[in-house]
Amino acid sequence: MIAATETYKLTTEMPLEERYGLTSQMRRSAVSIPSNIAEGSKRSSKKDYKNFLRIAFGSTAELETQIELGVRLTYFSRSNTNIVSNLLSEISKMLQSIIARLEYQSPVPSIT
Repeated sequence: MIAATETYKLTTEMPLEERYGLTSQMRRSAVSIPSNIAEGSKRSSKKDYKNFLRIAFGSTAELETQIELGVRLTYFSRSNTNIVSNLLSEISKMLQSIIARLEYQSPVPSIT
């Protein structure tokens, strides 16, 4: 949730005319990451959990792209994006690791 909080702080620097455009999209992407992780963790199957983790992983890529666009449009400087960018990098690595572990875990044998 820290990445979402920091994204909200970052987007306060953007022009008001972006309130319903890039600002909104960045905030939705940032909130989507922990929301999908949380929702997936409550699902009943490993397949569903992996799917929600993949969605969260995709949201990290979306937010990275939106940050780059904001920098190129000079809405904020690259140095101002370092906190969020570094957090996204770490979150992406963790998600990849969890997904990989879930992929290679043996299914729990059923007792019948």
